Amino acid sequence: MNKTDLVNEIAAKAGLNKQSAKAALDACLESIAQALVNEDKVQLLGFGTFQVVNKEARMGINPRTKEKIEIPARKVVKFKPAAELGK
Repeated sequence: MNKTDLVNEIAAKAGLNKQSAKAALDACLESIAQALVNEDKVQLLGFGTFQVVNKEARMGINPRTKEKIEIPARKVVKFKPAAELGK
């Protein structure tokens, strides 16, 4: 499912036109993204939790040259689905 498909689903299920559904989806995604930029946790009950976690620096191997390289520390977004999501 891509963004257009999701907008169509939201419009159909919420009784909105596609333009309103797209605006609502864009606002939702922008709010989630901004919260993650601020390193806030976003919990959507019944769906899951998004949060920013720190990954430590580590050693890796370049698959082409088999040379050891250091992979720097970084921040990544982690998603943990709610138990109800898999049902």
